[in-house]
Amino acid sequence: MHYNNSKPIVLCVISNDFSNSLSELKPYLNFSLLFSNDLSNDISQLKYDAILIEAENLSYEFTQIINLTRNKAKLLICKSNEDKIIHFDQIMHFPLNFDELNNKILQLISSKEFFDNSSLNIKNYLLDKNEKKIKKKSLFIALTEKEIQLIELLFNTKKPIKKNKILELIWKYSTDADTHTVETHIYRLRKKIDDKFGDSDFIVNTKDGYLI
Repeated sequence: MHYNNSKPIVLCVISNDFSNSLSELKPYLNFSLLFSNDLSNDISQLKYDAILIEAENLSYEFTQIINLTRNKAKLLICKSNEDKIIHFDQIMHFPLNFDELNNKILQLISSKEFFDNSSLNIKNYLLDKNEKKIKKKSLFIALTEKEIQLIELLFNTKKPIKKNKILELIWKYSTDADTHTVETHIYRLRKKIDDKFGDSDFIVNTKDGYLI
């Protein structure tokens, strides 16, 4: 995920004094700095791994921040314990221990990367590879390892994929092997999803193969 070969990039929406302090510590930080005056401008094209926001910079619509940074690790810096701000991964208070800040940002980025790598949004579902479940709101079904691999393959391919190719990629069979294995697994997976979620179109079978 990192856009820098050596260090993750942290977008800082902080005061000038705080910016100056961080800049002075730049050689000792485990992350690179990217500064912005506020989040009222479109930052969707900026490349960064985490965002560091000072509470005083939250005067504009807070939902805008969430929309712009929903897939990023978010750390809020506050001046007092009275600050009650949700939707941040971590909240820290002044005065800051910069060693702790250094470590906390790396921990947040690592945990976010782990979550992103272990989960996948598919249609209206969340595929949780770590828990081996597919979820929709409060409902979920348990999945086998092969079912997870099937869902990932059919979703990531973005086009229909034939049974022989599925055998080759998931079961490592030769292309002339019996394809009933694929048909059986897909039938069982489609039935599980239809029984729990009432969705008979999660996996589509076309003349060109299967797809999600």
